[in-house]
Amino acid sequence: MNDKKVKDLMIPLSDYLTVSEEDTLENAIKILDQAQHNTELKYTHKALLVYDQDKNIIGKVSIFDILKALEPKYRKFEHPDKLSGIGLSRYGFNNAFMSSLLESHNLWDETLEELVGKAKKLKIKKIMYTPSEGDYVDGDAPVAEAVHQFILGCHQSLLVVKDEKVMGIIRLSDIFNLVCEIAIS
Repeated sequence: MNDKKVKDLMIPLSDYLTVSEEDTLENAIKILDQAQHNTELKYTHKALLVYDQDKNIIGKVSIFDILKALEPKYRKFEHPDKLSGIGLSRYGFNNAFMSSLLESHNLWDETLEELVGKAKKLKIKKIMYTPSEGDYVDGDAPVAEAVHQFILGCHQSLLVVKDEKVMGIIRLSDIFNLVCEIAIS
């Protein structure tokens, strides 16, 4: 893997689905839904990259982010240092404790239809994941460096940059596909 560079495996920005930070959650859901059913797309998409008014990539919206946005009370659990992205079970909390949070915080106390109806009007900038330093990898870096970031950062994807500008995305599945190619050949 040392001879392969991140840019050799990445999906170029021009091939990845995007949405404006000013768009609504409803539109993001429509874009992802259409992508799930479009067999002509070159890549499977489980997230959208978010751009600002200057067309710079400033975030991501994944299926996880969409589901989390449906219940606004989850914001109570967010931590300013972004550790909230790591599941509570990683800290040793068992299922009984996590289930008790549903009741004690009145999470999901409305129907899914009611929650979706309210959430679909949210602006993307309110629900998107804003990347931190560990979410970026240089396009000229060896694939091994990306694997290291994936494992230690528990990421599903990394934004690929050149000269501090996002040029694409590399997903954990892209690395796994390379591993499969090597193992099977």
